[in-house]
Amino acid sequence: MNHLCTAYIEKDSESGMYIGYVPDIAGAHTCADSIDELHEKLREVITLCLEEMSDEDRDSLPFFAGISQIEIAV
Repeated sequence: MNHLCTAYIEKDSESGMYIGYVPDIAGAHTCADSIDELHEKLREVITLCLEEMSDEDRDSLPFFAGISQIEIAV
């Protein structure tokens, strides 16, 4: 079964490295020098994490619904 995972990617201002993590999967995080390398490494770590999960836990992972920007007057 295929899973679609949502990863958050940030660029560290000091090291220049890209950092990626999947908040819904414990342990699914890594870093790399490029976005392409980061995607490859994220696929590897997500696969390992999903293989360690029970079928029930995999089936209960949340699905990404969207991102919203909310304006706040301060």
